Amino acid sequence: MTVRAVVQGVGHYLPENVVPNSHFEKTLDTSDEWIQSRSGIERRHFAAADETTSDMGIIAARRALASAGLEPDDVDAVVVATSTPDLTFPSVATMVQAGLGMTQGFGFDVQAVCAGFVFALTNANALILSGQAKTVLVIGAETFSRIMDWTDRSTCVLFGDGAGAIVLGAENGKGTADDRGVLSADLNSDGRFRDMLFVDGGVSSTGHSGKLRMQGNPLFRQAVDKLTSTAHTALSKIGLDDDAVDWIVPHQANIRIIRGTAKKMGVPMERVIVTVQDHGNTSAASIPLALSVGVERGQIRQGDLLVTEAIGGGLAWGSVVLRW
Repeated sequence: MTVRAVVQGVGHYLPENVVPNSHFEKTLDTSDEWIQSRSGIERRHFAAADETTSDMGIIAARRALASAGLEPDDVDAVVVATSTPDLTFPSVATMVQAGLGMTQGFGFDVQAVCAGFVFALTNANALILSGQAKTVLVIGAETFSRIMDWTDRSTCVLFGDGAGAIVLGAENGKGTADDRGVLSADLNSDGRFRDMLFVDGGVSSTGHSGKLRMQGNPLFRQAVDKLTSTAHTALSKIGLDDDAVDWIVPHQANIRIIRGTAKKMGVPMERVIVTVQDHGNTSAASIPLALSVGVERGQIRQGDLLVTEAIGGGLAWGSVVLRW
């Protein structure tokens, strides 16, 4: 028998404040048509002034636990992917742990920007395979509205806030690609591309959080090739190809990147979970949000083979193949 990290529950949370594209027409030289044509985004959610990353993560986690039929005391570890923590320290994961009423286990954050959830999921899988934990909450949560430059029309219209969570649990499998659970992963980073997507501040450099800066066109060219390559690498590790994929669940950055990657993989858009139109780019929260919405819509069903892939600042990119 082979131990697998199997998804047992999923949940998400979006702030109540829905911001349509028309909101930006009041202060920027932009329009709903311009934003949609370049990104596919129609609206996004922004956190309330008193709403934090951990607040959203806690709600998403509770919903994932309810979906799994579990209680906080059943959880051994909490892994949170975020680039917008409440505080420099402690970790958002420990705040979620406290918010759930957990008095056991451990928690830590993973920071790989938009690729954060893929990195967190891979780490959680390793915890389960090593026997360090049997049940792990994996959360992606972001408040990117806090780091926007509201005068930069090329970036501030793209991002939103939210949180998604899954519960991973140890279950026995046969050791084949037909098993449920995480089947393979591929992680990459290359710091030479730092200037394509970064925040111009930090504790040791400026003493303040800074604002997001992005080189959109160069990043787009990198994204499609790297996302396709990492997905193929992860699939090849278990002897599968594109035809075996039931659903691509991509990072929801830009509809053109999503379409470009699906085309290069030979997967029709009918087999791609798309939520970017409603959420914008929620960074590390986008994949778990899309997973939860995909289940809610009745698209993702038990036994489906999923490929999740993402690229973010660093550059950092990667993919996970899992059977639902």
